[in-house]
Formats: sequence, C-alpha cells, structure tokens
Amino acid sequence: MANQWKRLKQPSSLSLSPSFLFLSLLSFASLFLFFFIFNTSHQTNSVKNKVLYSNSCNFTDGQWIYDPSINSPRYDNTCKEIYKGWSCIGSKKSNALDIVKWRWKPYQCDLPQFDPLSFLHRFRDTNIGFVGDSLNRNMFVSLFCTLKQASGDVKKWRPAGADRGFTFLKYNLTISYHRTNLLARYGRWSANANGGVLESLGYKEGYRVDVDVPEGTWAEAPRFHDILIFNTGHWWWAPSKFDPVKSPMLFFEKGNPVVPPQSPDRGLDMVLKHMISYLDKRMRPGTTVFMRTQSPRHFEGGDWDQGGSCQRSQPLSPQEVEELFSIQNNGTNVEARLVNQHLYRAFEGTKFHILDISHLSEFRADAHPSTAGGKKHDDCMHWCLPGLTDIWNDLFVAYLNNIEDRT
Repeated sequence: MANQWKRLKQPSSLSLSPSFLFLSLLSFASLFLFFFIFNTSHQTNSVKNKVLYSNSCNFTDGQWIYDPSINSPRYDNTCKEIYKGWSCIGSKKSNALDIVKWRWKPYQCDLPQFDPLSFLHRFRDTNIGFVGDSLNRNMFVSLFCTLKQASGDVKKWRPAGADRGFTFLKYNLTISYHRTNLLARYGRWSANANGGVLESLGYKEGYRVDVDVPEGTWAEAPRFHDILIFNTGHWWWAPSKFDPVKSPMLFFEKGNPVVPPQSPDRGLDMVLKHMISYLDKRMRPGTTVFMRTQSPRHFEGGDWDQGGSCQRSQPLSPQEVEELFSIQNNGTNVEARLVNQHLYRAFEGTKFHILDISHLSEFRADAHPSTAGGKKHDDCMHWCLPGLTDIWNDLFVAYLNNIEDRT
C-alpha cells in the first residue's frame, strides 16, 4: 500500500512548466473571485429583501406609476378559470392592456412582483384557502392563473366545502376558494304560526343569521389549510339582498333571536367576534390567517341599480379618491371605509393579520370590467383579470415575507 501511495505521488513524465503553473494560478484566482462576487451578491440581495419587507415600510402608502416597459400581463384570457365577466382582454375593453401597466410604488420601499416559481417551491406541501365572497374569488383566480404560468401540472381538487380548488401536483400545493357571503350561516326566515319573540315585534319574514355558526362552506377549512385569507363586507351593505323592511337580517345566537333586533353593522361585529373564536379553537398549529380589507367599488352617477358607471381609463387622483370614498360625504361607495372600521376593531389585539388592499385599490377606477362585464349594468365592483388583484397577491406575498421575518 505504501508503494502504491508513492507511485501516485510521483510526478508524471510531463514536467510542470512555468506557463502551466501560471495558468493554474490564474484559474485558482478566477474561481476565488467568482465565489467572492457570488457570495457578496447573495448577501446584498438578502439585505435588499429584508429592506423590501421590513416592518418600517408601509406597503399601502404610495402611488401608482405608469410603466410602459411592462409589455405583457402575467397571464392572458386563455386561463380558463377566469370568469367571462372579468376577462377584459377577451371582452376587448379599450384599456384592458393598459390596466396592467400601472405599478404600485410604496413611498418607503418597493413592492416587487412575486415570482410564481419561487412561490411554488417555497410553499410546497401547503394548503391555501380563500374564504369569502366573489371578490375573494377574484383574488383566488388571479393567484391560480399566475401560478399556472409557472407549472401546468395541475389537477382540479376541492377540499371539504370549497366551491373550487386546484393542486399543483409537482409541489403538492393546493389552493381553493370557499364561497360565503356573510361568513355566518343564514337562510330565509318566516313567522311561525304559533308566534314568538320576533313575531310579537311585528316581523313576518326576513333572513335568519346565526352569528355563532360558520357557514358550512368553510366550517372545515381551518382544519385543512395552512394559510387562510378571509373577506366579508359587500353583502352586509346590500339592501337589494337584505331589504331592511321587506327582508331584514334577523340575528340569532345560541339558537335564540337576539332581542332587541340589531342593525347589520352590529350583526357584522357579532359574526367577526364569533369567527375569531371559532378559528382560535379549530385551526391547525402554525396556521397564518389574514382578513382582507374591503375592496372598493367605483360607481359614479348613482349606485349599480341607479345608472351608476365606471368609465374612467386612468387611476383617480388623491383628491378624487377622497371625494368618492370620504365617510363625511356619505357617497355611493362609502361602504369600503365603513366596513374597514369594523374589521380593524374586531382584529385589533388578535394573532390574526390584516391584509390591507383598500387604499391602493381606491385609486383604480379604471380597472373594473365596466360594460365589458356583460351585465345589464356596469360592473364597477369586480376587477378585470389580469389586473388589480394581481397586485393584491404581490401584497399578500410581501405580507407573508414580513411575517416570516418576524418569526
């Protein structure tokens, strides 16, 4: 064995010329320089990312900047999950391609577009659930279409109660949408022939809302999902659905009517309180829960059933935003800020997170389907896809990064 080692150590018949030694040293120096630069670059990017998602940056305080260098959207109207009424490119809305050229720029940092491939890798073996009304479906579809651009190996699969869902098979990442309008269980109510407390107060019909019972569509979601994004609000301010005289909301708690009967905004407070308690008891350890703030509407000239429209082709100015959404003005679209007051109050001091999309969205009167939505009236509530809800998902990922940095 010693002789073999000596033979291996002996120089070959080729002599080590000066030029060979020089080239060897040069190669070694090049490799050293490469690894030094790589390591420095990696450290710089790490520092930059911490700045991007630092607690000192308020992502919601900024401005929209038109960026003509954005040549194409993240996905197009060929993504089959896009509801026809939201496909502004397919419907040939005049500014459909311009909508995505507006970039949200926080004043103190940047909000980069999230990388779908990195997202898939990072959230491998994760279940993400969107729970709420059609505006949360708007956001869910945006996320699905963006991720599908990076990985087409997708299977339709719905967890219990979900309206729709998909698993990205290579990554075992499931995203789903659980439809619920009020979060709480509700249904038609009619007076009982034998009478009761509500009947004695003159109520003949309405909607029974059980404030302490989650709607079945999402009741099992906390046991399954690792990340949950909730929303509610539009239906609470919907007299066309819950007419305060003809079909009022009648709230029940522990199976009994709440007396005296409460207004819808008070009912919302009760539902949020019970929802938070329900999640606390049933969600999986380590689950991250967001409550998304209210998505603003942009009806001008009247509400949706009064000839209101949204024909703008550019974002609003700060002054126009205040005119349209100020609580003091009590205009058509005031619900966004009113709902948010209830959301912030309910979630203050809890371990759940607020995903604030409202203020940056208030500017985007140009980003609704409007008449391209195919409805009998202008759709000034939902958003074009691709479009604004893509930015919501950038914000969602930034918030996730921020939470991860703090843990």
